[in-house]
Amino acid sequence: MRFYFVLAFLLLAQAGLAQSWEDRQVFGSSDASPTLRIISSTDTDLFAPLIQSFVSTNPNVSIEYLVTSTADLDRQFRKDPTAFDIAISSAMDLQLKLTNDGFALALENISHPVWAEWRQSLFAFTSEPAAIVINRAAFEGVPIPQTRQELIEALRARPDVFRNRIGTYDVRLSGLGYLFATQDARASETFWRLMEVMGGLDARLYCCSGDMIDDLTNGTIAVAYNVLGSYAQARVENTLEIVLPSDFPTTMMRTALVSNASRTPEVAEQFIRHLVTYQSNLVDKARSLPSLHASDTVAERQTIALEPALMTFLDTLKRNNFLTEWESALIQN
Repeated sequence: MRFYFVLAFLLLAQAGLAQSWEDRQVFGSSDASPTLRIISSTDTDLFAPLIQSFVSTNPNVSIEYLVTSTADLDRQFRKDPTAFDIAISSAMDLQLKLTNDGFALALENISHPVWAEWRQSLFAFTSEPAAIVINRAAFEGVPIPQTRQELIEALRARPDVFRNRIGTYDVRLSGLGYLFATQDARASETFWRLMEVMGGLDARLYCCSGDMIDDLTNGTIAVAYNVLGSYAQARVENTLEIVLPSDFPTTMMRTALVSNASRTPEVAEQFIRHLVTYQSNLVDKARSLPSLHASDTVAERQTIALEPALMTFLDTLKRNNFLTEWESALIQN
C-alpha cells in the first residue's frame, strides 16, 4: 500500500499538482460555479479586499487565490497556462514578455490609460515605489539617509553597526528584485557602488519584501534596500521609517492579464474590469494596495514604462552578464 501511495504522490508532483504555494485561499461559496483561479505574487491580505468586493457582487463565482514568487509565477504559468485564469505580478518585465509571447488574452473596450496597458492584454493597476526601509534604532543620533549616496556614506561610516545587517533581494531568484536592480543600474552608477559597499558588509539576500520587513521589525537587519513601498506601508511601525530615495526614485506598476487558455474567459475579463475600476476608485487605502494614480506629489516618481525596452535584460546573454556583475559586487566571499 505504501508503494502505491508514494507512486501516486510522485505522479501528482510530476503533473505539477503538488505545487507548494506561499498561500492558498478560496473566496466565495463552496457551491459557487465557476471558480476563477488566480496565480499572484501579491500577499493575500493586501489583495483580499479587492477579491471580496468582486465576490460580494458576483455571488455565483468563487475565487481560488494562489500566492507564489514572481519568478515561480512566470515558470508555473508558462508550464501550464490552462491551470490559471488570471496572472497578477509585480514583475512588469516578466508579465510583458508573457503577453508578447502570446499567453495573454486581448480584452476589448476596457477604459484604461494607454500608458498603463499593453496591447489591450496587460493592465497595470497600482503605482508602487521601491523604498529604503530603515530600523530607526540603528540611526539614533545620526541623520537618516535620503539618497543612495547618503546611504553609502552612512554604511561606510559605521561598518560595525551594519555588518550582516543589510537586506536586499536575491535577484537570481526574485523577478521583482531583478527588475528593480536592472532599472537602478540603468539610472545611475551609484547602484553598483552601493552594491559593492553592501557586499563588503555581508548583506543578507531575500526572496521577497515581506521577509525583509519581518527581519527589520525584529532587529535582525537595520536597512532593507528596494523594498516594495506598499508592503512597507502596510507593516510600518514606530520602529521603522520608509525612505523614497530622492536621487532617482523607481516606481513599478503591478499588472494583471487573463490567460489565453482560460477556461472561464468571460468571468476572468469581468474580474479585470472590476480590478481596474476598484483601484481607480479606491478611497480607503489602509491595508490595501495603492491606486494607479498615486496622490503622493512630494517628489516626482520615475515610473517604469510598459514598453518593449522593459524586456532588454530578459535576454539570456544580458541577464547572465548582469548577474555575473551583480554577484561580483554583492557576493565577495
